[in-house]
Amino acid sequence: MTEIKKLVEGHEKFLTQDFEKQKDLYRKLSKEGQSPKFLVISCCDSRVEPAQIMNTAPGEIFVIRNVANLVPASNSEKKLMCTSAAIEYAVKHLKVRHIIVLGHSQCGGIKALMEVEHSFDEDYSFIDPWVSIAENARLSVQKKNKDKSFEELCNICEKISIKYSINNLMTFPWIKEKCESGELNIHGWYFDIKTGALLAYRGEELIPVGELIT
Repeated sequence: MTEIKKLVEGHEKFLTQDFEKQKDLYRKLSKEGQSPKFLVISCCDSRVEPAQIMNTAPGEIFVIRNVANLVPASNSEKKLMCTSAAIEYAVKHLKVRHIIVLGHSQCGGIKALMEVEHSFDEDYSFIDPWVSIAENARLSVQKKNKDKSFEELCNICEKISIKYSINNLMTFPWIKEKCESGELNIHGWYFDIKTGALLAYRGEELIPVGELIT
């Protein structure tokens, strides 16, 4: 219970500090519901917390977290429907204006993808099929970077897989339609855990996210 104690004490601190300061906001959200403008598709990694990285308030971002921040194509098998269902809810019901695929450095999911040929080992009967969503990214990275170290390959794939997830988003007809009409914008961002830097894709280039608004 010693480990749980930290969480209990954390909640007590939340009530007396953060919640107290934002009590009116929470009451408004409770009464009116949520209407976030942003959907963030992030990794489950405990070091990557989108609301903290972007300094957002409750109700501002709708977050989907999964291993390696991947997006399956619209025609994927039913067992991959959880992320797709959340995306559908955010786009169709909440009517978000932006989707951000947020990748990050030192991603364990991407490392698992890069480490082995995926034979769907029973020891990882859920992880292997999931990360295989990015199999084409892995093959592309390995083919084009034969002189790179394993660590470098993982780093490249962390970034390239963001683009593949964006491509998969566009396989959903209702996303493609909203993007073409200007109702929805899709972004690819990358968070560096070591430095705290946040990068964004502009075309094929990753730039500091601050340059998007300058």
